[in-house]
Amino acid sequence: MSLTDLKRKTGAEDRQDLGRRGQVIIWLFLLFLLSFLLSAAVGSVTISLSDMAAVLAGEGQPMHRNILFHIRLPRTAACALAGGGLAVAGAVIQNVLQNPLAGPNIIGVNAGAGLAVVVCSYCFPTSFGLMPAAAFLGALSAMLFIYGLAKKTGASKVTLVLAGVSVNSLLNAASDMVHTFGNDTLTSTYSFRLGGFGGVSVQVLIPAGILIGIAFLLVCLFSNELEVLSMGEEMASSLGLNTRAFRFLFLVLAAVLAGASVSFAGLLGFVGLIAPHIARRLVGEECRYLLPFCALFGACFVMVCDLAARTLWSPYEIPTGILLSFVGAPFFLSLLFRQRRRSRHD
Repeated sequence: MSLTDLKRKTGAEDRQDLGRRGQVIIWLFLLFLLSFLLSAAVGSVTISLSDMAAVLAGEGQPMHRNILFHIRLPRTAACALAGGGLAVAGAVIQNVLQNPLAGPNIIGVNAGAGLAVVVCSYCFPTSFGLMPAAAFLGALSAMLFIYGLAKKTGASKVTLVLAGVSVNSLLNAASDMVHTFGNDTLTSTYSFRLGGFGGVSVQVLIPAGILIGIAFLLVCLFSNELEVLSMGEEMASSLGLNTRAFRFLFLVLAAVLAGASVSFAGLLGFVGLIAPHIARRLVGEECRYLLPFCALFGACFVMVCDLAARTLWSPYEIPTGILLSFVGAPFFLSLLFRQRRRSRHD
């Protein structure tokens, strides 16, 4: 085969691969729309698409209008924002740490954000606008501690995860202690620790959603740098990338995504672990495809889990975080055993 034929074949394969990735993301976007509609329509009172359209047009029954605007749409938007934010945060953390086992809930990032939110709620019980900022600071502090620990000790991937689990337990214990001293003012902390969207507040959702949107756009804007950074520090430096500056930038953005999500969704687990792995299987490692897939899949995943949590056991409703743990824990164990087998072979 001549060089010209080889280039033509390679170009055709690239175009075919690009078309396949585009189709996957289009189908996932359609699934996102379907999940959003089902989440908004289905519940203790089912609202048909025609009734929903009538309400959005300014007509329809007052009961349907109240349910949609005050309960279903805020809850569905919260699921989409939290799922997308945590999924993209997980992808960024895994690329920066070069660790497929890392995730916001695994290495203590969510727990750091949760502790900051609990302390903020205890000190300023009516200042809802402070929660996203407090969650960001807590998530960033936990992430920088774990990253500094990994750099200083040269810990292996499994050891880093175990250290993160220990930090996660410590931070959760600190949250429990704050709750013990302030049980009169932290009545919602129990549901917050489990993770869910039952009492989501628009006052918290709007500033957190703005932060998630800005952070996601910035991550996508620097997706090429993130991809180079995932190759390793030496390789990235040889390609002219300022690794220290971009590493810190991506850790900050991941903390914003995870912290803002935790501020209204509670300690949801495993979204940031599962979504990046499924994304890599379907669209590959390129961050320009990986990041939007993670955002859409994470949003769909959380919306579907929340819908199941509030309908399958009706009239009872279980916290969404419990259902996510049932799904995510076996997934994490399978990844852990697979990683250990690879380490032994290497």
